[in-house]
Amino acid sequence: MDEHNRPIHTFQVCHVMEPNQNNWLRSNWIFRQAAQKVYVELRFTLRDCNSIPWVSGTCKETFNLFYYETDESHGVKFKPSQYTKIDTIAADESFTQMDLGDRILKLNTEVREVGPISRKGLYLAFQDIGACIALVSVRVYYKKCPFTLRNLASFPDTVPRVDSSSLVEVRGACVEHAEERDTPKLYCGADGDWLVPLGKCVCSVGYEEMDGACFACRPGFYKAFTGNIKCSKCPPHSFSYGEGAAVCHCEKAFYRAERDPPTMACTRPPSPPRNVVFNLNDTCLQLEWSPPSDMGGRRDLTYNVLCKRCGPEPDQCQLCGEELRFVPRPQGLTNTTVTVMDFSAHANYTFEIESLNGVSKMINYPRPVAAITVSTDQGGEYTYTLTSDPLNPEPNSIALSWLEPEQISLLVVDYEVKYYEKEHEELSYSSTRTKAPSVIITGLKPSTCYVFSLRTRTSAGHSAYSPKYEYETTDDSEYLIPPSLYQRQNPVSPLFFSALPYPGVKTYVDPDTYEDPTQAVHEFAKEIDPTRIRIERVIGAGEFGEVCSGRLRTLGKREIAVAIKTLKGGYVERQRRDFLREASIMGQFDDPNIIRLEGVVTRSRPVMIVVEYMENGSLDSFLRKHDGHFTVIQLVGMLRGIASGVRYLSDMGYVHRDLAARNILVNSNLVCKVSDFGLSRVLEDDPEAAYTTTGGKIPIRWTAPEAISYRKFSSASDAWSYGIVMWEVMSYGERPYWEMSNQDVILSIEEGYRLPAPMGCPVVLHQLMLHCWQKERSQRPKFTDVVSFLDKLIRNPSSLLAESPGEVVDYHMFISIGDWLDSIKMSQYKSSFVAAGFSTLDSVAQMSIEDVRRIGVVLIGHQRRIVSSIQTLRLQLLHENGFHV
Repeated sequence: MDEHNRPIHTFQVCHVMEPNQNNWLRSNWIFRQAAQKVYVELRFTLRDCNSIPWVSGTCKETFNLFYYETDESHGVKFKPSQYTKIDTIAADESFTQMDLGDRILKLNTEVREVGPISRKGLYLAFQDIGACIALVSVRVYYKKCPFTLRNLASFPDTVPRVDSSSLVEVRGACVEHAEERDTPKLYCGADGDWLVPLGKCVCSVGYEEMDGACFACRPGFYKAFTGNIKCSKCPPHSFSYGEGAAVCHCEKAFYRAERDPPTMACTRPPSPPRNVVFNLNDTCLQLEWSPPSDMGGRRDLTYNVLCKRCGPEPDQCQLCGEELRFVPRPQGLTNTTVTVMDFSAHANYTFEIESLNGVSKMINYPRPVAAITVSTDQGGEYTYTLTSDPLNPEPNSIALSWLEPEQISLLVVDYEVKYYEKEHEELSYSSTRTKAPSVIITGLKPSTCYVFSLRTRTSAGHSAYSPKYEYETTDDSEYLIPPSLYQRQNPVSPLFFSALPYPGVKTYVDPDTYEDPTQAVHEFAKEIDPTRIRIERVIGAGEFGEVCSGRLRTLGKREIAVAIKTLKGGYVERQRRDFLREASIMGQFDDPNIIRLEGVVTRSRPVMIVVEYMENGSLDSFLRKHDGHFTVIQLVGMLRGIASGVRYLSDMGYVHRDLAARNILVNSNLVCKVSDFGLSRVLEDDPEAAYTTTGGKIPIRWTAPEAISYRKFSSASDAWSYGIVMWEVMSYGERPYWEMSNQDVILSIEEGYRLPAPMGCPVVLHQLMLHCWQKERSQRPKFTDVVSFLDKLIRNPSSLLAESPGEVVDYHMFISIGDWLDSIKMSQYKSSFVAAGFSTLDSVAQMSIEDVRRIGVVLIGHQRRIVSSIQTLRLQLLHENGFHV
C-alpha cells in the first residue's frame, strides 16, 4: 500500500537471511531525446535490519544504481561489467515490523544526475547486495526551458547545457505582425528557468499589443508608427473602414498636406478674407482685410493679392503689369495688409485677395476670393471739429467728441484719432480707434499740451486727417481751449459737450443691488418672443433644469444655433431669481471670449435663458476626447483666448471665482469662451479689495489658498485658478492633483507643493503656471500681462522650445528682484541688490558694470551673466515703452 493506502505494484527483494547476495533489476531501453543530462528519481521503502529477528551480519540497508549508454534499443544482453555505477542509494526512512502491522509505508525519494549522455539511449540497473527493499517507482526525466512568449517574441523549448555554470543564449522570433526593436534574447539556465530578458519586439504599423500578441486596429482607428502604443481614434474629418489601418483617409472635401503627420486632423482650404477696405493717398494705396471666418482647421494661413486693371465695362479687365509695386509682396503674405505703389491716376483697379493654407493647392476648382474695386481718382476730405469735454477735466486724460459732416454718404467703419505731445512735433505719435463719435484718451501726462487730429474710415477707405487741435491736460481742473478754435468751427456742426459716460469704459453692476431682480434682468437682457425659439434636442442637465440645443430666428429672419437653459416646473420664487441672476450677469458682457447671451424668456413658461451654441462643449471633455491631437501653439491659442476673456472680466471689476476647464466652452473654430457665472461676485472700487463671501461650496483644486482659508476672492485668486486651467489644457483634461483628497491638496499647497509640468509642456508655460500659483497674491501676474505674454509666445513659437526659463525671460512676468535673479540663476545676490537700494527692475536697468562690482559680485562669470541680463532687460523695457531699437 502507498501512503494513501492504495495498492501498488512494486519490485521487491528481501534475501536477508542468506549471505553474498547479488540481485539485479534492469530497465527497458530509454530514448534520450534531446537530453544531455538526465535525472533519475527513485521512490522506495527499506526495512530496518534491526527489526528483523535472527538476521546475522548479512543484512544490508543500501542498494546500488548503474547505467549503460547504447544506441541499440533491442537485443542487448545484460552484462554487469558494461554498466557504470551512479551511486549507492541509502534510505532516509526505514520501517520496522510494527510499521507493517499498522500498514504504514515510509517512502523514500532520491534523485541522481546521469550525464553527460551522448548515445541515443540508456539502460538503468539496480543491484541488491542483501537488503529488504521494495522499489515503488522510477521516473527518468530531463530539464528544459519551455516554449514561452516574452516581449512579443517567441522562444522555443531549449535544453540547458551540462555545465550548470553556463547559460544558453536563445534569440527570439517576433510574433506575427511584430518587428524587432532590439534583438530579443533570453538565457536558459541549468534548472530550466529563463533568465536575463534582453531586447524586444514591437507591433507593426496598424497593429497594437494586447495580451502578448499584435492585433489589427479596429475600423475607425489607426496606428501610424511601430511601437507598443495603442491604436488611436481617427483624427477629426478622417476615417478608416478596414482593419489594420496605418493612416486614416480624409473625408470628402478635407485634405492633408504633404508634410502633415498622420496624427493631424484632415483640414480644408480657408474661406475668403472678410471686410476688405482700402486707404488711398497720393503716393500709395493700402489694402486691409480681416482673416477668414473659417480657417479650415489650420494655422498656416497666407494671402495672395491679384490685381486687375479695368475699363468702363465690367468685362474690360486685364491683369496689372509689372508697373505696380506691392510692399512687401503680392503673394505669400502673412499679415492682413499690403501697400500698393506706382499706380496710375484716374484708373480703376480690382484687387482679388485669396486666403490659402497648406491644403489649398489640393483642390482643382476655383478658390473663392474677396474683391474690392478702387478708383484712383476718388478722394474724400471731410471737415471735423474736435471738441473736448470741460465737464470732465482730468490730469491724465482728455475726452473728445465730434459731429459727422453732412457730406458723408458711406457707412462709417470707425474713426481714428491721432495724437502726440506738441513739443515732440509728431516725431512719435499714438492713435486710437473708436466706432462712436467720441473717445477718451488716457495715459497722458499732466499739464502737457497735446495735438489731436481725426480721420474716418469707410468702405471706400480712409479720409484725410482733419485740421489739428490743441488741448492741454491740467492738475487743477483748468481747461484750455484756444480762441482760434471758435473761429474755425463749422456753424452747421456746432460744438457739443457730452455728459454721458466715456465710451468703452464699462463697470459691472451686481444684480443683487436691485430691489427687484426682474428689473436687473430686463435692464441687461433682451426679452425674446418664445415663438422664435425652436428646441431640437436635450444636450444636458443644469442645476435648475434641462439644457437643450435649438435654433433662434433673428429679426432678419435668419436662424442661428443656440443653447437653451430651461427652468423646470414647480420652482419657487427664489429658484427663479437665482436662475435669472446668471442672465443679468451675462447680459452685461460683450467680448469674443465670453459666452454671448442672446436673451431670456421670462413672460411665459418655461422660463428660458438663450445663449450662443458652442459646438464642442466644455473644454475639459473636449481635450480628453482629442488627447494629443493639437500642437502646442494651438493649445497656447486656446489659453490666450481664455486669458483675454478673464482680462475683460477683470477690467470690469468682476471676479469669476470658478475658473476651470469645465466652465470654458469651445466652438467649432476652437475659440474658447468663459461661461458659468453662478459663483461670480463683484470687486469693490479698490483694485486690491476682495469680495468676502459667507458660505457656499468652493472648488478646492482650482481655488487660491486665501480664498479657501479666508473666503477672499479677487482677480488674483482668478489668476491662481487660471494657472490650474493652463495645467488642465496642457495635460489634455487630466484631473488636477490626481486622486489626492481635498484635504491633502490644501496641506500640500500650504507646504509649498505645486503641480509639476504636464508631459510635453514647454518650460515657459510651466513657469507662467508657477507665477499664477505664487502664495502672495500681489505677486501673481495681471491678466493684461498674461495676454501680452502669450501673444509674444504665439508670435515667436521658438521660445516654446527653450529648455530653461532663463532663455525666455519676459520681465513683465517677474515682479520682484528675487524673481529676476532666480530666472538667471543668481539668487545668491538677492540680499546684496536689496541692501544697495536696487529694489525695482527699472532701477536695475540703470546699473553699470561698476554698480554690479560695487554691490559685491566679484566673480567674472557672474558679473558677465548679470550685466548681459541687465542689457536684455534694458532693451525689453525700451521696447515695451514704444522705442524700437
